Amino acid sequence: MKAAFTMLPDKMPEAGGLRSLIAGHGYFNADYDYWGCIEDGYMPFDWEAFRADPADLRIQSFAAETDETVVWEKADMPDLRAMMDRVRASSTLPGFMHPIAIDGLTMYDGGLGRGAGIPVRLAEDAGFARMLFVATRPDGYRKKAPSRAERAVFKVLSHGMEPLFQAMATRNERYNAEMEHVEELERQGRALVIRPDIMPVKSTTIKTPELLRSYDLGYEQALRDWPRVEEYLFG
Repeated sequence: MKAAFTMLPDKMPEAGGLRSLIAGHGYFNADYDYWGCIEDGYMPFDWEAFRADPADLRIQSFAAETDETVVWEKADMPDLRAMMDRVRASSTLPGFMHPIAIDGLTMYDGGLGRGAGIPVRLAEDAGFARMLFVATRPDGYRKKAPSRAERAVFKVLSHGMEPLFQAMATRNERYNAEMEHVEELERQGRALVIRPDIMPVKSTTIKTPELLRSYDLGYEQALRDWPRVEEYLFG
């Protein structure tokens, strides 16, 4: 069974790619991807439904100048633009997207901060004792330490902000430690971990057919695994 989103255009030049990079908008055009597509109606968002839902949320980002891990809740998002700015801040990849400033700080992907972007600690801080963790890597995956060449690239991308450079250079250490924690929670029965059968895309993939194939694979696996999720969460 395939998912429904199969009529998207093969290319979205406004969203990113080499033309966007050459034009100075970044490999991912964050100005369009997080707000422009809402303004022009391509990806409308039902703000009223979002506000009416009683569920809270947590979004994590990293402040490049201070080495601070910033966490926002629903109360920090009084309107749709404030929410989308924080969503953008939480997922801004150095070198691929233009960062956004919030409260005077330059914000980057939350994966550079505490827990390397693995949100298990956020759930524990909020008081949850059991959780569902959807992984993007196979069982046992660990990140390698960056090479000398990669560290040189990080130095350029950090634009003189030493906390940002250190966060990029040491992310593998935080990621690997957090995955050890996730696997320990799994052994204790405090976490159900769903791992992908196949992960055919990277964080930089923009080709629509490849993204749709990944979506379809995830959709099919979700249908297969859902009974196990229901049993774990609801008994």
